[in-house]
Amino acid sequence: MVEKIPMTAAGYTALENDLKHRQQVERPRIIQQITDARTHGDLSENAEYHAAKEQQSLNEGAIAELEDKLARADIIDVSKLSGDTIKFGATVTLVDEDTDEKKVWQIVGEPEADAKKGRISITSPLAKALIGKAKGATVEVNAPGGAKAYEIKKVEWR
Repeated sequence: MVEKIPMTAAGYTALENDLKHRQQVERPRIIQQITDARTHGDLSENAEYHAAKEQQSLNEGAIAELEDKLARADIIDVSKLSGDTIKFGATVTLVDEDTDEKKVWQIVGEPEADAKKGRISITSPLAKALIGKAKGATVEVNAPGGAKAYEIKKVEWR
C-alpha cells in the first residue's frame, strides 16, 4: 500500500516547480559542466569533473524524491474545508498561556512545512496536539524547550 502524502494545492505546485527547475535547468547545466570538465584531460585527477558528477548524483536523487512525493500527493483543497474542529489545512491562532504571545500556524503536509512562513507539518508535536480540538480549548505541547500551553483563539480555513 502506497502511503499518500497530504498537501495543499500550493504545496503541490511548489514541488512541481522545483522538479521542473531541476529537470529543465539544473540537469542540462550539470551535463554541460561534465562535458566542459572532460575537455580538461585526465579524468582521474580532474576535480571539476568529479564535483560535477557529484552534483549530478545529488540532483538526480532530488528529482527521484520529488517525483515520488508528487506521485503520492493527496491534494486537499483547504478552501472547501470548514468547521470548528482543527484538521489538516486549518489556520489556527494560538496564544501562549505563559507569555500571552500570539502565533498563527497553518497545518500542512510535511513537504511544505516552513516555520518561518507559519506552516507546520501535520506530523509535528504541535499539530498533533491541535488536531481534533476547537476554538477555546487549551492544548499542552511537549516542545524541545519544555511543556508549553496554548489557548486556541481562532480556527480559519483560507
